[in-house]
Amino acid sequence: MKPVSPHAQLDWDENGRPRSRVFDDVYFSDQSGLDETRYVFLEQNRLAERFAALPAGGRLVIGETGFGTGLNFLCAWQVFEQHAVAGAQLHFVSVEKYPLSPADLHRALALWPELKPLAEQLLKHYVAIHQGFQRITLADGRVTLTLLIGDALEQLPQLDAQVDAWFLDGFAPARNPDMWTAELFAELARLAAPGSTISTFTSTGWVRRLLNAAGFKMKRTPGIGHKWEILRGEFLGWPEGVAPPAAEKPWFARPRPLTGERRALVIGAGLAGCATAASLASRGWQVSLLERHAGVAQEASGNPQGVLYLKLSAHGTALSQLIVSGFGYTRRLLETLQRGTDWDDCGVLQLAFNAKEAERHAQLAAAFPEDLLQWLEQPEAQTRAGVGLAHGGLYYPEGGWVHPPALCQAQATHPKIKLLSHQEAVELRRVDDQWQAFDGDHLLASAPVVVLAGAAEIKRFAQSAELPLKRIRGQITRLAQTGQSQALSTVVCAEGYVAPARLGEHTLGASFDFNSDDLTPTTAEHLGNLAMLEEISSDLVARLAINELNAEDLEGRAAFRCTSPDYLPIVGPLADREAFTQAYAALSKDARQVPDIACPWLDGLYVNSGHGSRGLITAPLSGELLAAWLDNEPLPVPCSVAEACHPNRFALRQLIRGK
Repeated sequence: MKPVSPHAQLDWDENGRPRSRVFDDVYFSDQSGLDETRYVFLEQNRLAERFAALPAGGRLVIGETGFGTGLNFLCAWQVFEQHAVAGAQLHFVSVEKYPLSPADLHRALALWPELKPLAEQLLKHYVAIHQGFQRITLADGRVTLTLLIGDALEQLPQLDAQVDAWFLDGFAPARNPDMWTAELFAELARLAAPGSTISTFTSTGWVRRLLNAAGFKMKRTPGIGHKWEILRGEFLGWPEGVAPPAAEKPWFARPRPLTGERRALVIGAGLAGCATAASLASRGWQVSLLERHAGVAQEASGNPQGVLYLKLSAHGTALSQLIVSGFGYTRRLLETLQRGTDWDDCGVLQLAFNAKEAERHAQLAAAFPEDLLQWLEQPEAQTRAGVGLAHGGLYYPEGGWVHPPALCQAQATHPKIKLLSHQEAVELRRVDDQWQAFDGDHLLASAPVVVLAGAAEIKRFAQSAELPLKRIRGQITRLAQTGQSQALSTVVCAEGYVAPARLGEHTLGASFDFNSDDLTPTTAEHLGNLAMLEEISSDLVARLAINELNAEDLEGRAAFRCTSPDYLPIVGPLADREAFTQAYAALSKDARQVPDIACPWLDGLYVNSGHGSRGLITAPLSGELLAAWLDNEPLPVPCSVAEACHPNRFALRQLIRGK
């Protein structure tokens, strides 16, 4: 059974307005959707004056049930642009079970010419919108849109945010009662910031009573157009006599936000470091990016071509959720780079080279929609690849290859980022409220916040030495394109991968070596890569005239990937390991106990590492995750995913297993 089409099924009326086939209801009113949006959502939540009151560095978080055509979002963004000072931020979080397809969104937004400049930005980045949390960065980081794609009661409980204003804009209660339940309103209350406001176009009595029961004080107010009355209100606090939501476990709770100067030091200028620096800089932080080499992306992030490759699980694991969200985020970032030299969305074909793989692929094809992945039998796969293949496989139409140095370079050139090259930090000391990075006795830089993003090298610092990171050597082989090899039209993977040529050269790789510490490329591993190519396509081997090459003359590069025992990255704030073990010692006797003790954080020390061979997909979103923790913003991933990537997970497991 293929999952239902994830997109909204629409009919269009004679005036070109969309109507939902599933809910048999309109997306906006016949008279004037714009006037209604501005009156019901912007005026009732006093957005113009609240935006005007934001200081530089301040933000307002809006939450919405029902993204629909994005009309409310674009109107809110427009008012934000008109009233907010430079340096203020708008965060908009919206849940949507059936997102419009890009073509339908384009058609719907064409109805509002005055929103065109903003709509064009949204449409440019409206790609790879799949199930789960999808973060879209707009207006150079000034506006952040997080779409929660899926059922509201599955998505909202996974959201970690404080919402200042709620827009309730599901289809009418009579048409879509699931969006107007006591359970859903309890989630709105859990997420509401103190003094949060709320408004909705409906004035139905039972909706008002349920919202009041959830802790909102609702009142009817005159409507607009053909609506007699609407509802608006504010959050008074969690209702008495109702069990409050479970408190967060202290070891996953957010550290206290740092007050004071917004300066950060990021150590390591590969994918993780450049992404972290860019996410902080776009929020107004001054960032020093420390790199031991001459420039960015000199180690594992320096390969000529990396693959946007989604190794998923059909069981919705934390890793799978992170991959789908991270893939979307990276794919949208690439829209700002040069297609053809910096990246290419030529698709990725993952071959099923044995029966076990074929079975796994069949499960994935049943679990995910076709716009993310599709199963191709051997003849179709071969046509898609443009070269002879012995097997069928999974095809990812939105995937492709990326030149990682171009992405790092683009992120590191932000005006608020200062690259300090040839600087190798070997020790961190905390002096007063500053972290100082030293090379021997030489002080390199200091800041109240440090992010360790140097792959396995972060184990050299005493504060992060316990993190279970391991290095795996990988070597790629560079092969000159031939007249015949130009036919390769998509990335093809089996045990290794080969990509269509970039600037006249194919990248082939990558080996896995757990034991070698030497980064000199070896002939043996080049031969290993060629053997992997033979598995992928003997036709391509012939087209590249491999047999005429002298293995000794092959060129390539080797670097260390860095991975964790559970293959999830390690992203988040660091605790003092010894103090942590003492504080939560009770867990070794009873894992269900949650001692009410604040986590002993190493204030201002964070880590972004352990991305393995998936850094292109997980590192950029992890930069957003760190920035969200540091700025106390809505997290860009579900709570369960943030916890699964949290540095404290290892100390916690050790305690519980009693090691």
